[in-house]
Amino acid sequence: MLLYWILLPIVWVLAHILWRFEVIGREHLKSVQDGRPYVIAANHIANLDPVFILIEVFSWRRLHIPAKEELFKNPLAGWFLRCMGAVSIDRGKGDTVTLERLTEECKNGTGVLIFPEGTRTKTGKLGVLKSGAFVIAGAAGADMVPCRIIYGSKDGKMHLFCKIRIVFGEPIPAAELQVTDTTHKIAALRRMKNRLRDDLEQLLAENAFPALPAAEEKPAIEQPAAPEEPAAEEKPAIEQPAAPEQPAAGQPVPEQPVPEQPAAPEQQETTALPEREEKL
Repeated sequence: MLLYWILLPIVWVLAHILWRFEVIGREHLKSVQDGRPYVIAANHIANLDPVFILIEVFSWRRLHIPAKEELFKNPLAGWFLRCMGAVSIDRGKGDTVTLERLTEECKNGTGVLIFPEGTRTKTGKLGVLKSGAFVIAGAAGADMVPCRIIYGSKDGKMHLFCKIRIVFGEPIPAAELQVTDTTHKIAALRRMKNRLRDDLEQLLAENAFPALPAAEEKPAIEQPAAPEEPAAEEKPAIEQPAAPEQPAAGQPVPEQPVPEQPAAPEQQETTALPEREEKL
């Protein structure tokens, strides 16, 4: 218990440096912190949910928090969890011994922080509620305080330096958590679960963070178009003389016409000179 009193303020300071907390409905929690048994039933999103709720409750009377056995395998983590009030419970084997011990301590005025979903939700939405919280509250004659933890991030999950809003709702009276007719026990548990679910959903609807706007895409900067280069003038193609057609195979080669030669000038017929008359 001494270590709890030492660690609680240290964890409170560290958490308020790394995250921004806001608590709503603290008066509902104080209304049951008068020595009577009470159970805080909260939704579960992140591993640090119980630590965040614990430092905002900030009670010098340590709460008991049932936690799965796997979390205690690490010696350092197990030591810290036990100092903060966590109690190891074997969920797969129906650990009735631990539940009975928690019920007895709750009857004596020790508050119990429990997550009825039994595990963290990956979507941020409320999961299926289990019966453990209602069994403890009913057996201990405790009031049940709905608690909704809300993360102010785009995906609704815990991120470093994000806003965290913890909302306590109006307690469900112990009388409404009793099973008077054992023949209709299942129907009574279903009614209790629906009541708690409705309260938790209402706490979210009334206290949710406004939707964060999506990041606007910056318009692309238009680049100036490059000047068009003048098209090169096309030079007229010089017509090449057509090649003579080659004859097909097997066909006689046609005779090429011989170019006519210019006719030689006609020689004048030389007339025979009459023999010179013999000299007379």
